[in-house]
Amino acid sequence: MVKYCFQALNPPPSIPIFTQSSKKDTTLSPSSPMFKDTGIYFPVNRIFCVARNYRDHAIEMGHDPDREPPFFFMKPADATLNTNENGAGEDEEVCSMDYPPMTENLHYEGELVVAIKGKEELEESKDQAQVAGRNIQIENAKDYIYGFALGCDLTKRDLQSQAKSKGRPWESAKAFEHSCPIAPIVQLDIDEVYKSIRLQTHVNDELKQDASLDKMTWNIEETISHLSKLFTLKSGDIILTGTPAGVGAIKAK
Repeated sequence: MVKYCFQALNPPPSIPIFTQSSKKDTTLSPSSPMFKDTGIYFPVNRIFCVARNYRDHAIEMGHDPDREPPFFFMKPADATLNTNENGAGEDEEVCSMDYPPMTENLHYEGELVVAIKGKEELEESKDQAQVAGRNIQIENAKDYIYGFALGCDLTKRDLQSQAKSKGRPWESAKAFEHSCPIAPIVQLDIDEVYKSIRLQTHVNDELKQDASLDKMTWNIEETISHLSKLFTLKSGDIILTGTPAGVGAIKAK
């Protein structure tokens, strides 16, 4: 029996899984009556984030909007904040968090989240590369998708700007506790996601971000394929697929 020098994290960070009760409309809002809680949770393994994956956001951040290979950064699994912690629809405010320390400019970045299933969940494999979770071909990438959710890449923009100016990593700005609120995961067909999902972020009922998924520089399958060239994708991995224009500061109450 393996003995540990301290008690391992138990349970692991996880996200609830919802199921569709109606197919008349497509939304990923946890308060929607068309979704029901399954009582099953998705354990989070790693959180990957795609930077500058919307042209208009790249422009507003002062970067070259031309299509270039995607680059990624990571958040720890315990950055996850379950937005359905108190139960969907029971309160106007379904979850809360403390304003994080060491920042005076905390930004929201609304994103589509892709939950990944690993090789052990694949009933059939197209090739050995897909079985290994590496070098996944674009046409096979959708086989690795467990479901979708809405998420927010909370960012200490002042610390990020300081890190950029000095050529330093972004962890202090991106990887802090509760920096990744994620709504319940819903299993949807990827074609329906492209057709029906529109990414919107509201702050105090005011619409701040609004974009269709065709505005992505790299679509979902391309992102998965690129990421699998760098990392072996495994069950429980989460991908935040980038944020559109309209990011801004959050003020503490």
